[in-house]
Amino acid sequence: MRIILVTGLGGAGRTTVAAATALAEARAGRRVLLVSEDAEGLPDGGGLRVLRPEPAADFRREFLALQARSGVALDLLGAAPFEDAELTELPGSRPFALLRALREAAGGDHELAVVDLPPLPEALAVLALPEQLRRYLRRLLPPERQAARALRPMLAQLAGVPMPAQWLYETTARWEAELAAVQAVVEDPATTVRLVLEPGPAAARALRTARLGLALHRLRLDAVVANRLLPAGSEDPWLAGLTAEQHRHLAELRTAGAALHELPHLGRAPRGADDLALLAPAPAAAAPGPLPDWTVEDRREADGVLVWHLPLPGAVKEELSLVRRGDELLLTAGPFRRDLPLPGALRRCTVTGAGLVDGDLRVRFTPDPGLWPRTP
Repeated sequence: MRIILVTGLGGAGRTTVAAATALAEARAGRRVLLVSEDAEGLPDGGGLRVLRPEPAADFRREFLALQARSGVALDLLGAAPFEDAELTELPGSRPFALLRALREAAGGDHELAVVDLPPLPEALAVLALPEQLRRYLRRLLPPERQAARALRPMLAQLAGVPMPAQWLYETTARWEAELAAVQAVVEDPATTVRLVLEPGPAAARALRTARLGLALHRLRLDAVVANRLLPAGSEDPWLAGLTAEQHRHLAELRTAGAALHELPHLGRAPRGADDLALLAPAPAAAAPGPLPDWTVEDRREADGVLVWHLPLPGAVKEELSLVRRGDELLLTAGPFRRDLPLPGALRRCTVTGAGLVDGDLRVRFTPDPGLWPRTP
């Protein structure tokens, strides 16, 4: 199933473009799901279904489930359990509700899902969240150590301290499975990002920043939507000046290399399905193929070094820096960062250099003594 993630600068019309895209595809005969908290005037039916994430209800459901699993411990502490009616959504619960909605969208029988994401920086943080949280869970409760849970009572007696309860392992396993499912949706070749911009001084810079973050997190940009274009040819000098400035910035976007959809300014805030029909971008193109794997060339070169070959788009290479931290390689590009676990033998190596070879990043490692047998 095709999934289009719609984001952009705040106030550029992301929700409007997402709703218009979903409506146009439904009217073209496709079964479409629109995931949005804010889309109005789009009732279900006619091939279109609207899924509205509910962060407050989602938070209450998860909190009460965790409270139920911790009932014995809470009773021992004399804690009074919370009731559903007294729970209030906490800051930070909104991204998790959106990720669960994304997983639900991928599991439906729709041909296309259009997801209305927050503004660009927050959207990239949300999309990177599953991988980051899975890394934290693996660090705090490594899977290989969970085998010791069967020995927990004996270990508790030997150590003289309480060992992690069974529910903690079960909860961790459930979160790991849920996060892995969402990460699989984000990384699927059929999932792409559509960027909504209003041509202006910040548009070209926002596009460069978006490409940087998307490339680092291995997300595909399928199109840029230039929204609210003013009509050319106005006799009003003030409006003509605004139009000329807007079209100068539009020309910058046209030379950026991404597919560009241009949408008009209606002269008013869009109201209802008829206005949305005037703002539909071009039909969704087929999703691009999978990105190249970030695979390890787990072999020695002539000078005895190992090489990690990372095919990276140019947007990342321009501002990329990397630091080795324990068993991970920290990649930083502009305001974005990503931690990559070092695979296999590279964990026992020292980073000795990095550079671009044939347009791709190659990180060089020197094996520690004893890692490889000497060649006679």
